[in-house]
Amino acid sequence: MSTLPATMRAHAFKTNGGPEVFESIELPVPGLDDRSVLIEVAFAGVNFAEVQHRRGEFGEPDGPGGYDVPGLEASGCVVAVGDGVTEVRVGEEVAAYLPAFGGYAQFAVTSADFVRPVGALPLEVAAGVPCVYPTAYGLVSDVGRLRAGDSVLIHSASGGVGGAAARIARASGARHVFGTVGSPAKQPAGYDALFSREAFADQVLEATDGRGVDLVLDPIGGPVRAASLQVLAPFGRVAVFGDQGRHDDWTEDVWALWKNSRAVAGYNIGDVARRAPATIGGHLERALAALASGELPYEAPSVVPIAEVAEVHRGFEAGERSGKTVLRVG
Repeated sequence: MSTLPATMRAHAFKTNGGPEVFESIELPVPGLDDRSVLIEVAFAGVNFAEVQHRRGEFGEPDGPGGYDVPGLEASGCVVAVGDGVTEVRVGEEVAAYLPAFGGYAQFAVTSADFVRPVGALPLEVAAGVPCVYPTAYGLVSDVGRLRAGDSVLIHSASGGVGGAAARIARASGARHVFGTVGSPAKQPAGYDALFSREAFADQVLEATDGRGVDLVLDPIGGPVRAASLQVLAPFGRVAVFGDQGRHDDWTEDVWALWKNSRAVAGYNIGDVARRAPATIGGHLERALAALASGELPYEAPSVVPIAEVAEVHRGFEAGERSGKTVLRVG
């Protein structure tokens, strides 16, 4: 640690609000404990959860100096490790999930449970993997229990998790992969059909000859979540992983679930990271290998200088961005 600088440049916020609250400031370089890995960040992935973080949906800033640094995923080079770390070594290029945030900075620290070598994958691509792909694997495999021959419907199909889940579902033997989009201008690849999010139910039933789909992945909530139940095949599941629509709390009658042989399940990567951290590390390792080998295809992310982070967040809130966006930090 003695060869590292004492401070680092970070893009952070001291008050919750719109994108204008971002500041470029100096903060102390994070310290290590026995299981920590310190990474010099090259690229940081951008996720909608970071918009929620900035807006105050996870609470008020309480980091060093009263500032919070967003960023759930990053790639870069390991510069220091704790005494108990064996998964990676100093000098290795890695991707890392950051459950406590911190990716929008020159250096970030996280548990070795959430850090894996990138192998042959380019660092800018790897930066968009650590949060998105473990979430997608968790939704498709752990919660969704997708089997070969199943059909799946993915809301927010043009988003990072949506695109990753579509690739994973296809590789897992899904018969049909459908998606919904909020704007007709968004036409992501990899789907058998795309439907308007405002009027998808009849279209899904028509596309499946009235049977419905076996699995729905829903980060939207509200009316979209309610309508998703109506397009489920027998024993179908709605896997919930967000509330981007900022709707009031959604409820469903258990009697109706029972009578119609339906299920609703949830996936929260923060909860899994706290209670089953090895699951996140395993999915991250699997994803990096599958992307590097070509088993899972990928599109190059949009790379934006970190100085433009406020504009990137504005685009996310306006629903103008699709695919994966990463910030060039180093």
